[in-house]
Amino acid sequence: MRETSSSGHPPPGDPGLFGPSSVTWQMHGDPMMWVAGVRALYLQALHPRAVRGVMQNSDFHRDAWGRLMRTANFVGTITYGTTEAAEHAGARVRKIHTMLKATDPETGEKYRVDEPELLLWVHCAEIDSYLHVARRSGFRLTDELADHYVDEHRESARLVGLDPADVPGTTAELAAYFERVRPELAAGPEAREVDDFLQRPPIHPLLVPARALLWRRVANLAYASLPPYAHELYGRTAPPPATVTRRLVTTGTILRTVPARIRWQLPPKHILRAMARLGPGSRPAPYKLDSRAAILDGPGRAQRGNGGDGTRWRKPG
Repeated sequence: MRETSSSGHPPPGDPGLFGPSSVTWQMHGDPMMWVAGVRALYLQALHPRAVRGVMQNSDFHRDAWGRLMRTANFVGTITYGTTEAAEHAGARVRKIHTMLKATDPETGEKYRVDEPELLLWVHCAEIDSYLHVARRSGFRLTDELADHYVDEHRESARLVGLDPADVPGTTAELAAYFERVRPELAAGPEAREVDDFLQRPPIHPLLVPARALLWRRVANLAYASLPPYAHELYGRTAPPPATVTRRLVTTGTILRTVPARIRWQLPPKHILRAMARLGPGSRPAPYKLDSRAAILDGPGRAQRGNGGDGTRWRKPG
């Protein structure tokens, strides 16, 4: 139960659901989370019932950017916000979901978008993508810390309405889940629409050159980092795994050279607000995980690759 003061308000310095000692706190401050978020969209769109619920209940084409930013804001709030803010964000999402239904165009079946199996797919695709892109791009996490990350997000699964006991709590359980659900996946018309948007998002005509130069590279990198079965379903090839890993590492290295204080100035500034609430010692930094790694993992294992979905890869060099 959330701790409260005699006034009924959270105590000063409320660390939120995860807190600075968590893997989530340290990893979600990494700039490669934006690439991971795009990968999650690609992966989530391969579940026909799940993506249909999105497309039939939102103006995805006109407000796709808004949807992306709302998702980023939700993740930032539950990661770095107060416990009250995180619980409020979760309650809002659950309430919205209870009001939404989708229709299978082939059978006419109507179903709720908050069916547990659909919520679980969206959750697992998101967590797998965050973990996979971070590790593969050079964010050092031992296998044990990766398991801790997956387990921590049973809490985020609870926020959207899932029973934490039904949610994978290790990378092995996450890989087993993807293996089990794979026969249900397909690149239907809705997935094609998502792919088209991610390749050519609508923007102001003056920004079209920037879309081709910058955004397309991000989208292609996110797509390339998907597991091979996803490439097969979409019907588009990807570069060899070693090439993809090298590009992820290069991109991660470049983005991480941008001072964190500059990156964190982007709205809605969740990390800066968390640091103001908890003090400078709460600043996310990958090195803070090293002491945990030394305890939980043996030496030399941090470079071994498994993002969670069972896909194996190796660092270049």
